[in-house]
Amino acid sequence: MYGKAFAPEYQGALTSLSVNSSLTDVLAAGREQLAAAERAGRQGEAARSGLAVAEAHRRLGQVREADRAWKASYRAAREAGDTAAMAWALWSGGTLARQRGAFALAWRLLGLAAELGERGGDIVVRGYSLAGLAETGRIQGDYEAVGRLHEQLLAEARKRGEARHTVWALEGIAQMHRNTGSYDTAYAMFEEAAEIAARADDRRGHAWALRGLADIVSVRDGDTGRALALLSEAEAACRAMNLSSALAYNHKMRGNVLYRAGRYAEARKMYEQALGEFRAIGEPRGEALCRLGLAKSLARLGRDRAETASELADLARTVDRIGLRHAREMVARAQEEFGVAAARTDHDGPCDAGPACHAEVVR
Repeated sequence: MYGKAFAPEYQGALTSLSVNSSLTDVLAAGREQLAAAERAGRQGEAARSGLAVAEAHRRLGQVREADRAWKASYRAAREAGDTAAMAWALWSGGTLARQRGAFALAWRLLGLAAELGERGGDIVVRGYSLAGLAETGRIQGDYEAVGRLHEQLLAEARKRGEARHTVWALEGIAQMHRNTGSYDTAYAMFEEAAEIAARADDRRGHAWALRGLADIVSVRDGDTGRALALLSEAEAACRAMNLSSALAYNHKMRGNVLYRAGRYAEARKMYEQALGEFRAIGEPRGEALCRLGLAKSLARLGRDRAETASELADLARTVDRIGLRHAREMVARAQEEFGVAAARTDHDGPCDAGPACHAEVVR
């Protein structure tokens, strides 16, 4: 039913690259082709080679370089009059914006990418951009708004037999079920995602599915050993492909598993490690989740109650500012758990939470 996974973001002279190519190899090949295209004055090829450069930098956690690269790709595509390439550049920029917690900008860029993808007749970038919008809403905890879009994109991916997109959609829907307590449904969807990814040789998708399964096995079944084994298997794939963000989330989940098992000192070390990794790649959502896990671990290890209260209050303000609804609920539960509950302080600054927000795009 599903063919081998492919990477549509590797375009032009880089179509031979695999979805499983090491990101350092992608970056090297992308830079080489980009330089050649620029020397030859081929702006269309420069845009498409630059896209691979931008994506490699983003996935390696090199935020500044990724930001420069996607904007350069957009400008080259605009100069070449290539609407689809412009859409791909905006998709990359929107994905980067979500990764660094700039959700208003992510909504804006991904929305524009979907529009340009449709105008340019590229159904793949349109689908990726809509998926990006769905994922942005899911990460912020707005499940009602994006749940139907996830289901729509899953149906479209199944119909076309696109393994990578099917895996993505299954994992997103599974995560929403997991976060709302439907563990059996979530497990089944993560399991299907893992099976499809394995058959399609999508190692990145497989690693994320294993992480999801480990979470369910830990929280539902209390099977710490199996959960840690699944995370170790996923970690090997993350390291082989240099997936900085996925590796940091893997380590954060390992901290979660250890915390649930009452192994608080070990959990503390994992949260500290993952926190450093998230800070190194400029990913505030992961940083906030690690801070929460670390605060809870330290509280269990005897940290002063006032210090725990202060840390959780600051963290509540942080996730409110970023616009992370589900994370805010997690912080509130932690405040209640440790007897330091405080009145909810809603973020009253500039909107950073949804499609109605506006943001600057590309100069």
